[in-house]
Amino acid sequence: MKIGGMTRSHEPVPPSVDSPGTALRARLARRILCHIREHHLPVGHHLTEQSLEEVLQVSRSPIRGALCALAEMGVVERRPNRGFFLLRPAEALEPDGRAVPECADELVYRAIARDRLAGVLPAVLTETEAMRRYDLPRDRLRAILARIAREGWIERRPGKGWSFLPMIDTPAAYRESLEFRRVLEPAALLMPGFAIDSRVIERLRREQEALLDGNFSASQLEIVQADASFHESLAGLSGNCFVVRSIARINQLRRLLVFQGATVRTRPWRRERVREHLAILDLLERGERRDASRALAAHLAVVEEGVDELVPGASPGDAAPGAACPDGGRERA
Repeated sequence: MKIGGMTRSHEPVPPSVDSPGTALRARLARRILCHIREHHLPVGHHLTEQSLEEVLQVSRSPIRGALCALAEMGVVERRPNRGFFLLRPAEALEPDGRAVPECADELVYRAIARDRLAGVLPAVLTETEAMRRYDLPRDRLRAILARIAREGWIERRPGKGWSFLPMIDTPAAYRESLEFRRVLEPAALLMPGFAIDSRVIERLRREQEALLDGNFSASQLEIVQADASFHESLAGLSGNCFVVRSIARINQLRRLLVFQGATVRTRPWRRERVREHLAILDLLERGERRDASRALAAHLAVVEEGVDELVPGASPGDAAPGAACPDGGRERA
């Protein structure tokens, strides 16, 4: 199925473009609409700048402008000192057929991730093949491939085509990524350059408590992003740029699994992991870094359990039956 275009509807679009800043705001507003629609976010959902920063890969200032544009359209409501909340159901938000290409390009980006994880795409991808498969002109395809290259799961070949790099596409690969994290992340908390930033700790606490308060009603992608934010932010406190880059790349590969409908854990399991996150923050605030490091290592060891049931590459006999999740994944029984 070709997915380069979008379906036309009568949904209002952001204001006309008069300046580069306004153009960026309009593009991001349309991409947020696409995000709301794809993840079937419910009325009343809290659209945080931090979660959208991960999705859109831009800073928070233009995201705030895009949310203001959506507030003007009546799609979201801005509540003083609380942020932006969705006013309209996701199924009612169908962008105009002239919607900004970024939204369609996001769908193609995710399709490439799904197809590669499923083994549909070869290890070496030619632009001609990709243009035909995804119904895209060369300039748009190259922009998407450039984004993928920045994220570290494809690289341009010296001659012709693009080579995919290792991904978390099997239980064994997922386990290896966790083994790597268990070596690096606890050690990061003990590095000489590690320094507590109270603002970071408070932000992480708010994000984790929001998951508990909402009983994990957020989309699977947002839950993964909140988890990634926790681990990347702790790595960032190490003061070591190589640690940060390594953890960020692993987390980007983890996010791709969401697009393939990876199995997700049950709410009680996730609730316990979030409580472990909060306990680690408590230890760090008290200056007990060694205990925090040990707690983080134990946390990652628990996460490794049941990997065979979580990764789409597992054999059918390894996967436990579960109920379908609204966001496309399957909840482990």
